[in-house]
Amino acid sequence: MRQEIIDWLKENVSEHRLQHILGVEKMCEQLAIHHKIDPKKAAKAGLMHDLAKFFPPPKLLAMAKKEYNEIDTVCLSNPHLLHADVSAMVARDTFGVTDEDILQAIRDHTLGNPEMSDLSCIVFIADALEPNRGNTPELEKMRQISWENLYKSVQQTCEYSLQYLIKHNKTIHPRAILTRNWALHKIRAKH
Repeated sequence: MRQEIIDWLKENVSEHRLQHILGVEKMCEQLAIHHKIDPKKAAKAGLMHDLAKFFPPPKLLAMAKKEYNEIDTVCLSNPHLLHADVSAMVARDTFGVTDEDILQAIRDHTLGNPEMSDLSCIVFIADALEPNRGNTPELEKMRQISWENLYKSVQQTCEYSLQYLIKHNKTIHPRAILTRNWALHKIRAKH
């Protein structure tokens, strides 16, 4: 099935995005092995996390409205945020994925989610930190943390994204802040 998904991606995303997706798939698998999570599930979620990344906003909105009763105002005005949810729909409807852990990890990869599973944490982290994202000292340090502590890595990934959004005067979805606070609480609860 992996080749079938890659062939589909070649038709539906840019070459640059495909390289990112393959980087996420590999990092998900490596992190999963390291953190004793099913590496096959992690790799599959990583490979499918951006299936809808290049869908136009009207298509994202139409698909999301069909699936969900309500779409929050932030997503309505920033439909690209729906690509995670819609990617899970494509994984389910086009590729027959029924494993709810994988589908949820795909849904959670952009904004995160309070109480998300370790599998979701891995896809969330790998999406931000896979090697094609660059090699700045900050990213290298964050990658190191991803091997040591998933919750600390989620917190740092959230903060990294929030700083970017603030710097570029972009809308922040409340779920991104809730995810960061949840991760921080998990870290503090362990101490």
